[in-house]
Amino acid sequence: MKLLENENPVFVRRADARLFLSILAAGLLSFTGVVIETAMNVTFPTLMEEFSVGTSTVQWLTTGYLLVLATVIPTSSYLKQRFPLKRLFVAGNLLFLTGTILDGMAGNFFLLLLGRLLQGAGTGIGLPLMFNLVLEQAPLDKIGTMMGAAMLVCALAPAVGPSLGGWIIGQFGWRMIFAALVPGLLFSLGIGLYAIRQSSAWGPRPFDSFGLGCLGLAFTCLLLLCSYASGLPAGPLLGLGGLLVLALTIFARQENRLQKAGSTPLLNLQVFRVPAFDGAVLGLLLVQFLCLGVGFLLPNYAQLVLGANPFAAGCILLPGCLVGAALAPVSGRLYDQLGARKPLLLGSSAIVLSFLFYQFALGKAGITGFTAIYAVFTLGQGLSAGNILTYALESLPEEMQPDGNAVCNTLQQLAGAVGTSVCAALVAAGQRGQELAAGTSQGTAWAFHLLLVLALCQGASMVWALRVHSSSFHFGPLQ
Repeated sequence: MKLLENENPVFVRRADARLFLSILAAGLLSFTGVVIETAMNVTFPTLMEEFSVGTSTVQWLTTGYLLVLATVIPTSSYLKQRFPLKRLFVAGNLLFLTGTILDGMAGNFFLLLLGRLLQGAGTGIGLPLMFNLVLEQAPLDKIGTMMGAAMLVCALAPAVGPSLGGWIIGQFGWRMIFAALVPGLLFSLGIGLYAIRQSSAWGPRPFDSFGLGCLGLAFTCLLLLCSYASGLPAGPLLGLGGLLVLALTIFARQENRLQKAGSTPLLNLQVFRVPAFDGAVLGLLLVQFLCLGVGFLLPNYAQLVLGANPFAAGCILLPGCLVGAALAPVSGRLYDQLGARKPLLLGSSAIVLSFLFYQFALGKAGITGFTAIYAVFTLGQGLSAGNILTYALESLPEEMQPDGNAVCNTLQQLAGAVGTSVCAALVAAGQRGQELAAGTSQGTAWAFHLLLVLALCQGASMVWALRVHSSSFHFGPLQ
């Protein structure tokens, strides 16, 4: 790849003030992205009333955001090699800032959704950038510490989002959630412009735009099917399903062709030739599905069925998210000391136990009960998510681990979007023809039945992944 004249090929890793400010700038952008993602769940009942939309429509504020995020993340490797890091950061920050301002001023649901899509694009650029700054610029003996700090940023944001969003709605109205983000984004932009340095080569390189288009089309078809499967006639459903299969088939052939030609595919699908990786990724995606699904269900159930105010509804998630954040730096140490089996199986067991509790709690427990059960879930999530990713990547040859990381990050966002869509669709189905509270209660019960089944599948996938031999590689071309 051609080096441009303003590229510095002899970057020296050093833990100076500019490095810390660079990570802080990218971390603030990532933090605001995750905060608003979780805060939006608390606003849904208010937005449904203000904009006269139903559950299956309002959930696109989260699903659409995650759809864009899942589509942008696969381009992160290309973007890092094509553009300077500072320019990428500025683009991500301005996209997110524009979406935030648009959301705060939105007079209709379409503009609100458009702002959320812009925020998704900004987070899709900023989140990988934060980790790239650590990996490329931190001293080698401090990478672990700084990666742990970066992970903690992502772990703390879900704890802040719902409770902060609920409090702001109760005191100032939902628009103030977006206004509150603007000072932090401007501060992030300012220190990023000063501190971010270039540490790797960048310049023109080929880009698989056709593959990205196929991937985006497939993701969109999947989410439309998940959101509206119960309300569409058979013809459109079959058409969406056929288009989904066609887009995925063309994408797989395109990526395989680029791989065999020695070019750079958008995603290296050869990672799926490793059985242990496949099982671990399935477990990771199910954890993400469960996390986003229950994060959608609980605040809405609390407000629409239990009659809680937005702040109380948001606080249901707070203690559990703090448990998850506290486990973030600890669970990896347990993995190092005990190996993969005990933390992963213990985490899966806690997840299954929490969804068994939910079956008995619906219709009987109050805010306190749901808060306690959610803490059990996040205990399992904290032991599972990061360690599953580590196990999945360790099952791959070292040269394929960056490809595996890109695949995992992409599919995680998609799994979260699907989790939100499916749970919203079940709640909307329960609400049809019934009074809102009774229908929400019915639909929520259906959703938790499904989540219990998926929690059991998650545990089974981890048992299988731990049993297969990660040395059984096959690198033949995908057919």
